[in-house]
Amino acid sequence: MANTFSFLDYVIFIVYGIVIVGVGLWVSRDKEGHQKNADDYFLASKSLPWWAIGASLIAANISAEQFIGMSGSGFAIGLAIASYEWMAALTLIIVGKYFLPIFIEKGLYTIPEFVEKRYSKNLKTILAVFWIALYVFVNLTSVLYLGALALETIMGIPMIYGVLGLALFAASYSLYGGLSAVAWTDVIQVVFLILGGLVTTYLALDTVSGGEGVLAGFKHIYEAAPDSFHMILDKAHDQYKNLPGLGVIVGGMWVANLYYWGFNQYIIQRTLAAKSLQESQRGIVFAGFLKLIIPLIVVIPGIAAYVMVNDGTIMTSLGDAAQNNVPTMESADKAYPWLLQFLPTGLKGVAFAALAAAIVSSLASMLNSTSTIFTMDIYKPYFNPNASDKQTVNTGRISAAVALLIAGCIAPQLAGLDQAFQFIQEYTGVVSPGILAVFMLGLFWKKSTNKGAIAGVLASIPIAMYFKVAPNGWVAGTSLESIFVNVPFMDQMGYTAVLSALVIMLVSYLQNKGADDEKGIEISRKTFATGKVFNIVAYTICILLVALYAIFW
Repeated sequence: MANTFSFLDYVIFIVYGIVIVGVGLWVSRDKEGHQKNADDYFLASKSLPWWAIGASLIAANISAEQFIGMSGSGFAIGLAIASYEWMAALTLIIVGKYFLPIFIEKGLYTIPEFVEKRYSKNLKTILAVFWIALYVFVNLTSVLYLGALALETIMGIPMIYGVLGLALFAASYSLYGGLSAVAWTDVIQVVFLILGGLVTTYLALDTVSGGEGVLAGFKHIYEAAPDSFHMILDKAHDQYKNLPGLGVIVGGMWVANLYYWGFNQYIIQRTLAAKSLQESQRGIVFAGFLKLIIPLIVVIPGIAAYVMVNDGTIMTSLGDAAQNNVPTMESADKAYPWLLQFLPTGLKGVAFAALAAAIVSSLASMLNSTSTIFTMDIYKPYFNPNASDKQTVNTGRISAAVALLIAGCIAPQLAGLDQAFQFIQEYTGVVSPGILAVFMLGLFWKKSTNKGAIAGVLASIPIAMYFKVAPNGWVAGTSLESIFVNVPFMDQMGYTAVLSALVIMLVSYLQNKGADDEKGIEISRKTFATGKVFNIVAYTICILLVALYAIFW
């Protein structure tokens, strides 16, 4: 695609970059007479208010995988992909009410630290290595790739330079400032993210309607592509393997969401940095409310692009530029970058700043959490137990830089990947079910033991890989084919989580003859009491979700 940026677009984008880096460095500066310590660097001095927590959660979550990947899935699948966002809103309520009280009461820095307190140091180390590998080789890598793909599609910047630029942008403030820089810049990033996303949605729908406005545009795409507005896909749908009908609501989607929002370091770290439990819970339910509108800015544009591409009249009216890098079912991730070229001067810079905000905020969050886990769960206990605050913070910075370097080298190798959002979900789903089983039983089943948890998490990998064999055709046409079941990857996650939990329960029961484990967590109804504000927003979210699924079933 030709570079259609104007001078004004460049100015807007450069101003955005200067503001983000400037604010990041300013809030992370060492106060007079105060050397930055571990609390400052990894948990923002435990000073974040609810609105900063909510904004930072969304900024950390919404990245290229949503803007590019989820828009691509909107193009290829339709509104059904929005289940990831809408079910996440409900998941955040559960995390806020049932998980946060325990995490904050224990004063955690990292999620693996909970594993040590509930189970053992050995299991904590196993999971810490799992997470670091996942962040570096899947999350950081895919976000860098998708961000660079957007730069290449919109501005013609070669992939390698896009990866390098995004990496340096994220590193410029997050490596120095830690979570304070990440969280406070996220507040600004969210404004750009939502504003730019809404601008793109508005103009896409306006274009589809021939200039008659958003409502007319929405009506047009609803009538032109009615199959794109079903939340629950039937078995005949060619994308059923990615979103298996009711299994999305009652099955494996819960594994993906509970793991991601409840036990994922780069998400939950913001809530651990709250001023108080009440502030943390208000922040997480605020994020849940924002989740309801995310499909409007990432999925609807993908559906609009699908309608535009398949309407000869619209394509003709858009001129020759529209014929470049046209998204197809085989290259659906081009949908969002393709749409951006039609924005008018000035607004293109705003929309591109929104995309950059989504990418850079997620990169910064992942870097900070990778360095937190490495420093607090590997470096400090195994290499330097008596590390000073200065050594701890410097190790965090160095480990983040190394992680970014590795991910940057791998990212260009993902070229040609279709529907990257699905790729991320599927391969995260290899490790997440076993980890989820360990945490859920650790939190709510006092009989769960360390040996049981280790057995369950190690067994989860071969169990997950068993379910990968048939769908990938690894034994197709051989005598082994009948041994393996062929089910959608979301169902695979559900089955793997249940089987891993059964392994944990069996080993734990045999070890302690049914007695409670000595590290079992004592909980009561009082543990899960929540404030009036949390309850009102939570009920509102539930009512809106019921309405949305009823309308678009």
